[in-house]
Amino acid sequence: MEKIAFLGLGHMGAPMARQLLAAGHPLTVWNRTAGKAEPLAGEGARLAAGPADAVRDADVVITMLAGPEAVRAVADAVVPELRAGVHWAEMSTVGPDVVRELAARVPAGVTLVDAPVMGSTDKAAAGRLGILAGGAADGIEHILARFGPVTRTGPLGSGAALKLVVNSAVIGGVALVAEAMRLADALGLDEETAKEALAGGPLGGAVNRAFATGVHFGSDLAVKDVTLATEVTGLPVMEAVLGHYQAAAADPEVVHEDIARAVAHIRARKNH
Repeated sequence: MEKIAFLGLGHMGAPMARQLLAAGHPLTVWNRTAGKAEPLAGEGARLAAGPADAVRDADVVITMLAGPEAVRAVADAVVPELRAGVHWAEMSTVGPDVVRELAARVPAGVTLVDAPVMGSTDKAAAGRLGILAGGAADGIEHILARFGPVTRTGPLGSGAALKLVVNSAVIGGVALVAEAMRLADALGLDEETAKEALAGGPLGGAVNRAFATGVHFGSDLAVKDVTLATEVTGLPVMEAVLGHYQAAAADPEVVHEDIARAVAHIRARKNH
């Protein structure tokens, strides 16, 4: 089986790496905070001293990192070590511009695929994420499928682009639910009655996400994703949504918590 290097073991990366271990792949892991990698060593993974060490003998490289700057920093270390025949699946949410940057840097013979994911930590642990794969993914689609169903989105960069579209809709929908509940609060309505009415309408999925438990997508990550989207084109509604999440991310008790905490923050936020 292919030797895989997995870089980035946060809330999403660690359960994804476990899917590969469960499938029997020889796995090398690295994380900037080394302590997050140690549990995987106890499950059979090799701990790498750094990103370059992780990828040196790999057939497949997977990066699942916090954002563009983290991806660029890791690329500085790994690009010189990539050899012809290696497949690199960039699975972070970074937007198509960063994917194009990476494509311009990888050596000849290295295949770069952008394959961001849809879903949160619960689906990562169950192997039921949705994978949006852009580029020449034939050689690693069977590996990507370990994480969940794979949707081929088109040329390189299209997976990263579609992920911005999907995340903007989800993040914006959650903020809209929060504002609707804020209005319900101001009108003195019963909370559960308002939630049930919203859940029965077209925003039902957003209501479920707004009040979800046991999942994780931090307000700081929401800020990053909406910022990436609003830099592409004029999105007045999403710019307003960005303000909500920026305010939530400025609260040290909320910044790294799931966006469900941002819902409460938006509902309680003073008039602005």
